Amino acid sequence: MQINVTGHHVELTNGLTEAVTQKCKKVASHYPDISTINVVLTVDKNTQTVEATTHYLGQDIVAKASSDELYKAIPEMGAKLQASLLKRKEITKSHSHNKPAVDVDVDVDEAALAT
Repeated sequence: MQINVTGHHVELTNGLTEAVTQKCKKVASHYPDISTINVVLTVDKNTQTVEATTHYLGQDIVAKASSDELYKAIPEMGAKLQASLLKRKEITKSHSHNKPAVDVDVDVDEAALAT
């Protein structure tokens, strides 16, 4: 699995990268179909935001969390990402169902077929 971590108005430290990587690996261990997770760390004037984007079962999944510290926002983003993935997984599972077996007994009158 590939994890892309980028920073917007923030310098990426080893600690931030490691925290994001650990959280994403934990999420990916539950969902092996995920091939890439893109994470953007953004620092604005009063808020610090973590946004993760991935593609899962035919749909783009985005999880965004804001806090006054990036280290607080990373676990929130992980929880939101995991909840979104679970919701998508349940939606796809609920739509796939087997058609009920229909048992039909037909009595054929051979005399009617002969005419």
